Amino acid sequence: MDTRPPVVVLPPAADGGRRVTIHGERVGTAYSLFDVLDFLHQAGLPAEDRAVDDPELIEWRGGGPYDWNGTA
Repeated sequence: MDTRPPVVVLPPAADGGRRVTIHGERVGTAYSLFDVLDFLHQAGLPAEDRAVDDPELIEWRGGGPYDWNGTA
C-alpha cells in the first residue's frame, strides 16, 4: 500500500515557481498557494485552505506552503 501523499510540491525554482505533481503526474507550476489550491480543485481533491497543512494530502519539499521566493 502506498502511503505517500498524492500531491507533491517541489522546492521553489529561481523564479519562485514550484512544480506540482498529483499521483505522480506533473500538473503544472504553482507561483502561489492559490495555484496549488486550483490544481487540487481541478484534480477533484480537497481544496479547502486547511488542505495545505494536511501531510496525508500534500508533501511540501524545500519549504512549506508559504515559501515562494526561490530561496527555500
